[in-house]
Amino acid sequence: MHLNPYGEYAVLMAASLANDWPGDRDALEARTRDYGMIVDFPILSDDLANTRHVIDDWLELVDADSSERRAELLNLHMATVTAYPRMTNHAGDGWHIHYRDDRQFLPVVLRAVISVGTALHLTTRGMDRLRRCAAGEFPGDACVNVVVDVTRNGRQKYCSVRCANRAAVRRHRARTR
Repeated sequence: MHLNPYGEYAVLMAASLANDWPGDRDALEARTRDYGMIVDFPILSDDLANTRHVIDDWLELVDADSSERRAELLNLHMATVTAYPRMTNHAGDGWHIHYRDDRQFLPVVLRAVISVGTALHLTTRGMDRLRRCAAGEFPGDACVNVVVDVTRNGRQKYCSVRCANRAAVRRHRARTR
């Protein structure tokens, strides 16, 4: 049973955008579709720039130094896109809930979906399940990718197998010195 569809896909989509920013609006919309958003959005010339602001704001809560600060920032994000939840079957693929008004522009929709999704992810999985890649904590490693921990045990620290392997090699070399 999947009780929290907004939480996982929305926060993974936000991390994907943060870690690999699309080059144009078409690529941005394609990425949202890759993560399950199938709504057609009215197009504005500044959609890409406004969505970049959404992701930059979201990164502030990723980097928050405490659960309280993360919750405070997330509550502020959600307050800016307040709408009553509504049931919809807009694509004919089954009834589901939207946490936004209909016919909004892409950046507004993404702020709503990402904010609510992040809140659901953090409250159901744990406030520490969103962070930067631990590989970047090592001197000389520039990885700043976002890690969305969706593991059962809650121990995901690295954004990729590559970063985890680099960290393991560093630890091994430090032990053998």
